[in-house]
Amino acid sequence: MNRKKKKREVDEQLLDAIVEMESSWKQIQEIIEKSIEPTEEIFYMQNLTRANYLFLLREAKWRKISAIRYNK
Repeated sequence: MNRKKKKREVDEQLLDAIVEMESSWKQIQEIIEKSIEPTEEIFYMQNLTRANYLFLLREAKWRKISAIRYNK
């Protein structure tokens, strides 16, 4: 019983991290679109955030997590 509870908590944290990373990635994309001359640093941040987001998505897929199950 305790193991299932711990797994559920970790899964919820992973989903929260995915949502946070997605919003961060979209925010950086908006900054780049609105910038006249975006810097290399912002492109680096975009690529890093995208890589983190995709990694979290793969982890969720591997753990067979569905966001529908964890709606509050």
